[in-house]
Amino acid sequence: MHVLIRHVARTMPWLTLISGCLAGTGFLVLMTHLADGSHMPLTQGTVRFAFLPVVAALAFLLRCPFRPLIQVTPVPAWVTPVAHVLLGAPVLGVTCLVQLRILASTFPASAVHPPAVYPLLAQLVGWCAVTIAVAACVERSRFADLGGAVGVPASLAVIGMAWYLPASHKFLASPPAAVHELTAAWYVVAAAALVLTGTAMRDPWHRYATVIGWSPTRSRIDDRRDR
Repeated sequence: MHVLIRHVARTMPWLTLISGCLAGTGFLVLMTHLADGSHMPLTQGTVRFAFLPVVAALAFLLRCPFRPLIQVTPVPAWVTPVAHVLLGAPVLGVTCLVQLRILASTFPASAVHPPAVYPLLAQLVGWCAVTIAVAACVERSRFADLGGAVGVPASLAVIGMAWYLPASHKFLASPPAAVHELTAAWYVVAAAALVLTGTAMRDPWHRYATVIGWSPTRSRIDDRRDR
């Protein structure tokens, strides 16, 4: 067990994750200083833009080095990516909390009804889930060796299409969607993305098998026949 924990800790892309969190938070601090000079509070759109570097860093969490070697070990191949996500979740939570506190600090104390935060949280959770799902699918493709270099633009493209396409914009953006409908819609997206992630992680990774005409199932059947 300690060998597995040490392997997960060493392969965790801490530098990428922390750099993305610091980049987004630093941008938000800079915008806060600009907002103080103009005496205007920040909008939730600024927080969304500041969270994009964090979302981009998530695409690198599912990268599993030495995957062909890990696949022949008794440990399931999905253990390392899942452990990376679990280790990165507290970092994401702290970053989100800090950015929301920065947003709240720009509103005057006399503000009676600041914007609701829970739709923004639902949207950020949906973005993270979509990014992890896209990264899991990339890891099961021929572009797995490129890792986040493909996962980042692919996930940002999916998020952009969900945000700007008319068919999804009316459900995933406010306005026109109501606050409660927006929150429910993004949590549905997050749940669907997690289901897709679980399905992708269960895939036995046939990329090499399809090239050389070999599959693990067929190999086990042939071994039993030979016996």
